[in-house]
Amino acid sequence: MIDLKEYEVWFVTGSQDLYGEETLKQVAAHSQEIAKSFDNTAQIPVRVVYKPTVKSPEEIYNVCRDANSSKNCIGIVAWMHTFSPAKMWIGGLKILHKPLLHLHTQFNRDIPWDSIDMDFMNLNQSAHGDREFGFIMSRMRINRKVVVGHWQDEEVLSQIGSWTRVAAGWADWQGARFVRFGDNMRYVAVTDGDKVEAEMRFGYSVNTHGIGDLVQVINAISDAEIDALTAEYEATYAVVDSLRKGGAQYNSLREAAKIELGMTAFLKDGNYKGYTDTFEDLHGMAQLPGIPSQRLMGKGYGFGGEGDWKTAALVRAMKVMGSGLKGGNSFMEDYTYHFNPSNPLVLGSHMLEICESIALGKPNCEIHPLGIGGKADPVRLVFNVGGGAALNASIVDMGNRFRLLVNEVEAVAPKEALPKLPVARVLWKPYPDMKTGCAAWILAGGAHHTCYSQNLSSEQLSDFAEMAGIEFVLIGKDTNIPQFKNELRWSEAYYQTHKQY
Repeated sequence: MIDLKEYEVWFVTGSQDLYGEETLKQVAAHSQEIAKSFDNTAQIPVRVVYKPTVKSPEEIYNVCRDANSSKNCIGIVAWMHTFSPAKMWIGGLKILHKPLLHLHTQFNRDIPWDSIDMDFMNLNQSAHGDREFGFIMSRMRINRKVVVGHWQDEEVLSQIGSWTRVAAGWADWQGARFVRFGDNMRYVAVTDGDKVEAEMRFGYSVNTHGIGDLVQVINAISDAEIDALTAEYEATYAVVDSLRKGGAQYNSLREAAKIELGMTAFLKDGNYKGYTDTFEDLHGMAQLPGIPSQRLMGKGYGFGGEGDWKTAALVRAMKVMGSGLKGGNSFMEDYTYHFNPSNPLVLGSHMLEICESIALGKPNCEIHPLGIGGKADPVRLVFNVGGGAALNASIVDMGNRFRLLVNEVEAVAPKEALPKLPVARVLWKPYPDMKTGCAAWILAGGAHHTCYSQNLSSEQLSDFAEMAGIEFVLIGKDTNIPQFKNELRWSEAYYQTHKQY
């Protein structure tokens, strides 16, 4: 469902006509070599497309205009090989609405001590050409990523590749559609928000369909389709005996498959990239979608429980960003705490809907009472999640702005069997410590719903917030509460005066 090779970034080199034809030929040759190298490296997951050197306001404007209108272009990597007077860039930068990465590099890694002359100096002027370019973007208050280092350095390639993943997530949001099956969970504040403002800021739309619209599609699913999917369940997961063919609850497995097939058809027909549902609004459905939501997330769809459309959209974006990387991204909820002083932990889970992409080993396919919603016992995947570095991310509507809040965590593999907990679950230690991490999250107004990621970094999510033009708040190893409170106060003051559009 997600193929990052469908996207491309344009490699644009700045110069000017002052240097003459021979120098500009060398500039073009160097730029082509760098772009080709970027396009061939595995560290950059999207295509890198060389664009001819821009040397005038007209050429700069045209390449920015063309980038805006290109469906596949998700951003520009700009580099000033020589000096490129920055007033030439004003017109193009004013209209550019694709993300921009400023690569501060030079073609040669080392100074050729024995042969360097003024011809070499005139050709290789990135050290001050990029500073001129940097000034005009700072003067125009343009958000961008700056990467510094030689273009063949592994760290530089990793940073560029990381940024292109973020740009892909942002591009995926533009024109995206998310559907809410039913409304928000009644009286809940943080999962609600301004969908008009979100469409203006983020580029995606959120609209509601009554459950009856979905049920109509579910009821049209054929027995043959259900047979095929239940067989896939049995081949893929450790299905408990009662759900297997001939078992006492086999019909519940078939009902879950029918729901999954209906939801899949509805999402495909409506060109939706994610959805929400709520246990309070299930009219006509036999059970709350458990395994259907887990598997649909596994295929790349965004999901949010109880009508949480902001988290559904964030899950989708983070799945795009992490596509092809080891580990996964999932809807998550801080569910309960282990306050043992020697080993404090958070147990993350949800009633049903944790994505199979973060599972440790083969999940069990089980059925258990839900105890909420008043429907039949739902089928779900039950599994543990492994240890390692991870993070939780949440988007909240602060009224005058959106805030993207991230807490870096260290996941811990469960040491106990948890035999009576019939849900997928993960244990983690928040940074910098349990008390500080949880207090900071609450002070920042973070939601109880998040996207849990095993393969993305806080830097990437900071870049994502920059692209969206929203506030970014990090809770990490160096967080302390007095400083954190000050940062929130400063941010509040900034956004009282900051022009959003």
